[in-house]
Amino acid sequence: MALIEIKNVTKVYDMGAEKVHALNGVDLEIERGEYVAIMGSSGSGKSTLMNLLGCLDTPTSGMYRLNNVEVQGLGDQELAAIRNKEIGFVFQTFNLLARTDALHNVELPLIYAGEARVDRRNKATRALEKVGLGERMHHQPNELSGGQRQRVAIARALVNNPSILLADEPTGNLDSATSSEIMALFDELHQAGNTVILVTHEQDIAAHAKRRVMLRDGKVVTDERVAELAEATRPS
Repeated sequence: MALIEIKNVTKVYDMGAEKVHALNGVDLEIERGEYVAIMGSSGSGKSTLMNLLGCLDTPTSGMYRLNNVEVQGLGDQELAAIRNKEIGFVFQTFNLLARTDALHNVELPLIYAGEARVDRRNKATRALEKVGLGERMHHQPNELSGGQRQRVAIARALVNNPSILLADEPTGNLDSATSSEIMALFDELHQAGNTVILVTHEQDIAAHAKRRVMLRDGKVVTDERVAELAEATRPS
C-alpha cells in the first residue's frame, strides 16, 4: 500500500464573492522511500497541495490517505497529532526559535510528543550529528550561517523519525554553494531510506529528485520518473 494516496482531491477557497479552485481533481500516489519533486509556477496549486500533504489543511472533496489513515474530515487536534508523528517539515525561512540553541530547537517536536527530557536530548543530539552539526548544537541561530540554520531545521524535521520529510523551497534563502550542500544532504537522507518530498519551482533543485510531478491550474499535468526521463533523452 502506498504511503500517500490522494484520489480526486479538490480544494476551493471562498474569496468574498469569488470561489478559487486551487486544486481540481488531483490523483497522486507516493510510495515509502520515494524522492519526489512537486513543481509548478505561481498559482499552479503546488503550495495548496503541500499544505494538504502536510496536514496543514484538508481537502474540500476527495480522499487523502496517509500511512493508512484517512486524513480528510479529521479535527484540528487529530491533524496536529498526525503532523507531529508522520511529517518532518523543512521551510524556506528555517522557522527556528531565535533565542534557543540548536539542540533545543531540534527537541521541540519531542516536547510536543511528551518524550522524557533525557530521551529528547539523546535523539536531538543524534539528529544534529546526522546533519553534520554535532559541534554546533549549543549555538543559537544568529551564531550560525544560513546553511547551518537549514541543517538545524532538517535535524528538527528528522528527530521524530517521520514517515515523510516535506521540504518547501528548502534552498530559497541560500546562495548557490550552500544550496548544493543542502541538496547533497537531502540526497544522503533519501539514500538512507527517508521519503523526501520537495516543493520547488527551481529546475536544478527538482533535478535531485527521482520523480517529478508538475502541476498547472490545480491539476497534475506530468508525472515522470528519472528512468523515464533518461530513456526519453537517450540518442536512438
